[in-house]
Amino acid sequence: MKIKAKFAWIFVAACMLFFVCRPASARPANPAQDQGAAQTQSVQKDKQQNAERSSGKEIGKGGEDIGKGAGKGAESLGKGTAGAAGNLVTLHPGHAAADLGKGAAGAGKDVGVGTGKGVAKIGKGSAKGIGKLGKKIFGRGGKNNKESDVNSIE
Repeated sequence: MKIKAKFAWIFVAACMLFFVCRPASARPANPAQDQGAAQTQSVQKDKQQNAERSSGKEIGKGGEDIGKGAGKGAESLGKGTAGAAGNLVTLHPGHAAADLGKGAAGAGKDVGVGTGKGVAKIGKGSAKGIGKLGKKIFGRGGKNNKESDVNSIE
């Protein structure tokens, strides 16, 4: 009975190994591509990387900058408060006040810088979006403007 059980386990393991490895060996690891297609793909990627961000992405980055500024400000305030608490415990009230002031000033600076950068990016993204909307509404930048002008004159 033990020999049959061992044989069954070996058979199951061999079958699983065969079926698991089979799809990987059915196709080549690096399929052949002609070099012309590979070059055009890399050129297209370069063009996409150089393109400007869309209005939605610009607004999103602005929100990200505001969040970063708030995070850095909270960190600075926390460090200043912790330093002040440590100095109060060791009976150095002058140093405690200085640390608390530094923390508060650093927090204000970080929040202000982050908010300023974020609002600028949000404004830029909103302007892009409004510009695209205006072009769609007033029909500027269309392909066949000359043909429509010629037909309206005749």
